[in-house]
Amino acid sequence: MGRIFEKRKHKMFARYAKMSQAFTKIGKEIAIAVKIGGADPDGNSRLRAIIANAKSVNMPKANIDAAIHRASTKSDKEMEEIAYEGKGPHGVAIIIETATDNPTRTIANLRAHMNKTGGQMLNSGSLDFLFERKGIFIIPMAGIDLENFELEMIDYGMEDLEEDGEGNYIITVPFTEFGAMQKALEDRKIEITNAQLQRLPTSTLVELNDEQQEDFGKLLDRLDEDEDVVNVWHNLK
Repeated sequence: MGRIFEKRKHKMFARYAKMSQAFTKIGKEIAIAVKIGGADPDGNSRLRAIIANAKSVNMPKANIDAAIHRASTKSDKEMEEIAYEGKGPHGVAIIIETATDNPTRTIANLRAHMNKTGGQMLNSGSLDFLFERKGIFIIPMAGIDLENFELEMIDYGMEDLEEDGEGNYIITVPFTEFGAMQKALEDRKIEITNAQLQRLPTSTLVELNDEQQEDFGKLLDRLDEDEDVVNVWHNLK
């Protein structure tokens, strides 16, 4: 019985640790959004999207409001968005998006993650051509007339619409049409459960065997635990 309790307790602590990491990273994204577009979500589309994402991972409203307040009163340190490029183990191309108040610390940590897992950091621009930036929106399927919706959304840059198998539609738009699509959905009172700018690989994906994938997974685990890292994109199949 004691062993079962310990396992449950470990799982609970791990879940809370993951949640805490997610909240910390969202807090940094909020700080950058406020710095760029102000603290009023009504006039800051990027901030609105981040708030929707925060709600999708059950971040409490009090935490969201506190992050906005800190950013608007500048009680937080100034945050910067920096994307780094590198090769992971077995030649997998990787782009690491960060939000940091100390780039020197961030790059040192990223180099350590790479060195300890068989990867290497590269100069900016070395791999960016391998990826294409896209806007991704997730919305509930309920109440949507699919035929009319598709025809309307094409005018706002929609390139692809698919189901996620969990009762949602996934909309893909070019990077440049992210704001237009967000406004079109908001104007129609369609709930946006998640909105994100992603970097999708444009060339042939790298295939690894199980052992090699495990090596690459060790790097991803280290990056996931780094509080400066916001997103990681790669071309592993």
